[in-house]
Amino acid sequence: MILPRYLEIDLSSNKIQSFPISRSDYTMFLGGKALAAKILYDELSSNINPLTDENILVINTGPLTGTGAPSSSRFNISTKSPLTGLIASSNCGGIFGIRLRRAGFDGLVIRGRAPHPVYIELINEKVLIKDASDMWGLNTEEFQDRFDKKYGKLAIGPAGENLVLYACAVSGERAAGRCGIGAVMGSKNLKGLVANGNVPIPVTDEVKWRKYTARWMKALKQHPGTGNDMPRWGTAGFINKSNRSKVLPVHNFKEVSSDEAYKISGETLAEDFLERNSGCLSCPIRCERRVKHEGKDIKGPEYETIGLFGSNIGNYDLKPIIGWNRQADLLGMDTISLAGSIAFAMELQRKGIKDFGLTFDSTEGISESIDDIAHRRGVCAELAEGTRKLAEKYGEKANAMQVKGLEFASYDPRHTVGLGLGYATANRGACHLGGGFLTFLEVLSPVTFSGLTTGGKAALTVFFQNAMEAISLGGSCLFTAFTVIPPFLFGRKEDNLLGKAAGRLILLSSPIIKFLAMHPSLMRVKIFALFPHVEALEMVTGMKISTGDFIKYGERAFTIERMFNMREGLSKADDVLPERIMEDL
Repeated sequence: MILPRYLEIDLSSNKIQSFPISRSDYTMFLGGKALAAKILYDELSSNINPLTDENILVINTGPLTGTGAPSSSRFNISTKSPLTGLIASSNCGGIFGIRLRRAGFDGLVIRGRAPHPVYIELINEKVLIKDASDMWGLNTEEFQDRFDKKYGKLAIGPAGENLVLYACAVSGERAAGRCGIGAVMGSKNLKGLVANGNVPIPVTDEVKWRKYTARWMKALKQHPGTGNDMPRWGTAGFINKSNRSKVLPVHNFKEVSSDEAYKISGETLAEDFLERNSGCLSCPIRCERRVKHEGKDIKGPEYETIGLFGSNIGNYDLKPIIGWNRQADLLGMDTISLAGSIAFAMELQRKGIKDFGLTFDSTEGISESIDDIAHRRGVCAELAEGTRKLAEKYGEKANAMQVKGLEFASYDPRHTVGLGLGYATANRGACHLGGGFLTFLEVLSPVTFSGLTTGGKAALTVFFQNAMEAISLGGSCLFTAFTVIPPFLFGRKEDNLLGKAAGRLILLSSPIIKFLAMHPSLMRVKIFALFPHVEALEMVTGMKISTGDFIKYGERAFTIERMFNMREGLSKADDVLPERIMEDL
């Protein structure tokens, strides 16, 4: 067993030291957000200010990152969130995680605060902290363009420098978007990181590994969800289905569908703007949309951005959404929290409480407001604090669409109660990942069961929370979980008998799923069609891992994050949705 190698970097003292993760921590948590949460739980005191030098930033990878496993280029960033005051974890694709491992490091623990702007260079096991004073003020693209394309890069923009509470970190054109990671980097005077090298990433048996990854790659390419739908439409393809299923937010989640939603759908994006599809390194799914914007080939918006900068503010024109998405990426801001804060500002304006110069059903002033938020200037500077703080100041808490301080993703939970439970209980706030994955089964996939009923949903939510955490901490993209849906269910009419039967079977199985979630050691068999990640992790780590062990890793990840939050004062009373979501439509 080769233990992960981590670096501890103290920006206050310029002290750098390498250390291995202990065998016990590795076998208990593996990597990614689970191991990061363990480090934060052990080393952070409760109630610290997240934007002081007391906070710690953990940037790390999973065992599968960079190994050639399909869709496994992911890396994780964890810290204490300035937006929520709770644990933060944000996952990102691109090549930085791969280059970090090739530089010889599986993770970084960054402490302190540099006396002036700096960036960290990691090349072939050598580490330097370099002056970035002349780079402060650059947008995320300008910083990254200073370095050769072979490097993996991670950067903040002006939003991070100005401590916008939902500032993100950007790698290439992909973002570690949620929870204010970029603000923590900005508070440390850390403009970015670059990494590269040729240090090999070990696996136990190269020949077997290549055969296994080829099998996994083939399965993803042949599955209609990951081999056809996602490459063809990307996540934007969920817009029309969400609208038909009444989970698409409209006017700050006041309504749940719109007759005009087709104008911002994945089909319209493909017809009017799509140049080609693309994807992360070693990923066959190719869900990324490449579009033309102002004569430049750029990454197009995802479902979340389209929904929240579209129907949720009453806009049904994709062109400005593409521009705002690009603008937010350059400035370094999470588009979900940004658009959610803007929608709440529009709600305040509509009710005559506060005029931010932003109104529903109008795109006027939005681009200027985004720039003002990033630079904390003008009347929109307040929006840099996020929805919860705005609601605390101006009222309307019932209509502030957030949980634990984190803004809603672009799904209304009133017609997908499993998602609502996921929103309410997720450790980082209103997160559509983890337990929120249940919305895929309730309304978005060919499986059909009612999103309005509660029976069996608690057991399914717990199972998917644990499963998604396990996939993430291993270094894989959550879209690799789509193959759990049998291929023969795709390509049929909605509400077909087979889809209904599959949904009924899942719900009837919920007591068994609940029992297995409580006793994962009973899940000894490996089922490739369910979780190909299990055998892959075995082959990379050299450990014996069953399906039950895999689910247990996810459970530990969720639990230690919950423990961190409870130490910060969180209780089950905080696992609630806004009052608007409790209203009848």
